[in-house]
Amino acid sequence: MKEKYYITTPIYYPSGNWHIGHCYTTVICDCIARYQKMLGKDVFFLTGTDEHGQKIEKKAAEKGVTPIEFVNPLIDDIKSIWNALDISYDKFIRTTDDYHIKAVQKIFKTLYDKGEIYKSEYEGWYCTPCESFWTDSQLKDGKCPDCGRPVSKEKEESYFFRLSKYADRLIKYYEENPEFLQPKSRVNEMINNFLKPGLQDLCVSRTSIKWGIPVTFDEKHTIYVWIDALTNYITALGYGSEDDSLFKKYWPADLHLMGKEIVRFHSIIWPAILMALDIPLPKKVYGHGWLLIGGDKLSKSKEDKIKFELTDPKQLVNRYGSDALRYFLLREIPFGSDGVYTNENLIGRINSDLANDLGNLVSRTIAMINKYFGGIIPEREKETSFDKDLISVAEGVYDKYVAAMDALNAPDALSEVFKLVSRANKYIDETMPWALSKDESKISELKTVMYNLSECIRIAAIYLKPFMTKCPNIILSALSLNGEDYSDFSSVKKFGGLKSGVKVNTIPPLFPRLDLKTEEKEIEDFLKKEKESKMESQVKPEVKLHDHSDKPVIDIEDFAKVQLKVAQVIACEKVEKSKKLLKLTVKLGEEQRTVVSGIAHAYSPEYLVGKKLVMVANLKPVKLCGIESQGMIICAENDKGELSFVSPERDIEDGSQIF
Repeated sequence: MKEKYYITTPIYYPSGNWHIGHCYTTVICDCIARYQKMLGKDVFFLTGTDEHGQKIEKKAAEKGVTPIEFVNPLIDDIKSIWNALDISYDKFIRTTDDYHIKAVQKIFKTLYDKGEIYKSEYEGWYCTPCESFWTDSQLKDGKCPDCGRPVSKEKEESYFFRLSKYADRLIKYYEENPEFLQPKSRVNEMINNFLKPGLQDLCVSRTSIKWGIPVTFDEKHTIYVWIDALTNYITALGYGSEDDSLFKKYWPADLHLMGKEIVRFHSIIWPAILMALDIPLPKKVYGHGWLLIGGDKLSKSKEDKIKFELTDPKQLVNRYGSDALRYFLLREIPFGSDGVYTNENLIGRINSDLANDLGNLVSRTIAMINKYFGGIIPEREKETSFDKDLISVAEGVYDKYVAAMDALNAPDALSEVFKLVSRANKYIDETMPWALSKDESKISELKTVMYNLSECIRIAAIYLKPFMTKCPNIILSALSLNGEDYSDFSSVKKFGGLKSGVKVNTIPPLFPRLDLKTEEKEIEDFLKKEKESKMESQVKPEVKLHDHSDKPVIDIEDFAKVQLKVAQVIACEKVEKSKKLLKLTVKLGEEQRTVVSGIAHAYSPEYLVGKKLVMVANLKPVKLCGIESQGMIICAENDKGELSFVSPERDIEDGSQIF
């Protein structure tokens, strides 16, 4: 029977604004899952989304849709990102899934019946973006210690989990299970900052938030994120359902992997809940470092001040391929520590490791076999003085590679593979096949050189399979090998597994070399266009102000908040670098304002000067293409997309109110 291996990412909040930093954990998990499968284990890889809570409820209300209508397209977007990055998860859980909801309600009731949950009243500080409660002492400069945003005072009836009773038990567990929480720095942080000062009981329900899982025995309460989200790791396996066979098969989890900012939830709150339920704890919780851009954390809950870098994962995959992006994340970032992402670093890795070292080795070897032996991989015949060292390096990869991967150290594992790639490139320089080909007495040595290079390529490709999903099989196909046949490491421990007498296949360059200056210029131009397009899209509502097909019904009180006035255009010009926008200077009685409007395709600036229009006068100012717009012009649009600005039926003074 196969050994079981259960690995999880945290479940993600569907923000709709994803960047490469959000993908880091999932790419690592996918690599580890693929590696464990190649060791012959029965692997279950879980990821998913955390969809309840105040943030979703608020954003859905702002859009005039239900919370589930708001999140559904965001989930599709997340799945499309995982597909682009070739993430091979076995299950995707949503906290809105029916089976999860039922299991969470059952878990909550079980904890209540056991006396682990009790009703009281909560009063404290709450951070909406982080969905976290904080005490006075935990605040940093009066703000959330995690994201630095303002917090609000909350007071409401709540159910509480008796977290305080588990502090000593958790410290003892850490001591008796030193591998449970990694890296070691996280252990010191949890003990010194949270456990030793004493834990407070945890608020696990809300009455002020309706978008959540109802408490079955007290339906004015919804179950809060700690029990809703954290229990996904067992509900996804069927815990609390009629069929819990997967739970019995795979639990306890072998690895919960996450960013260091949520280690507290997974190493204190989650283990305490499991202890209360008499369920074994996961074998390992690992909190890796952050992916930084220009020294700034890529945050899910802060507005990011990202430098001029291309960070959208799907755009990066479209530009450089999933293999290059996966390789960069798994090689460049020191595991467990913070790492820095820039487009320059990414391009540098592609050029140095993938194009110069790996790609060059493969293309040179295939080209020489075609040139010297008609495309047929020769047999090894006469040894050269450099063979023993090359073979020693090739056969020495396995133990170091496995040790690094078992320690979750993907960068070190890749480093071992590329030591072999570098040694093979050096071997070409040492043996000089072009010189051997000119001496008939050296043909036997040339055959050995070509075989050895081909074998090194085969071995390297197999080791790269957990890290890159396309390139390894392409390399193997160049040697007339089917990549699907190499699903484990059995053929790479001993040098010489490649069959000779097989014809090689010419393949396109694996990773064409990139010109840094050209790439930076194209990225800069692309991002400028994206920014301008986003700005222009913000003027859409003034063109379709009364499109009732996607607008909620409002009360007269809501309409009374809108201040409409007659405005006279006294100057108008096109906005530079925009095809849609016009900059209007308008007069409202004694007042003058600037308004940016997306009507350039319908009216020339000259035509509008002197015209009297209807505008929204109390709209919050917004910058469009760097110009502050202090109102909105009202227009009508027919089915053909033809525009007509709205104006008074007869001449009336500018600044006049419209009722």
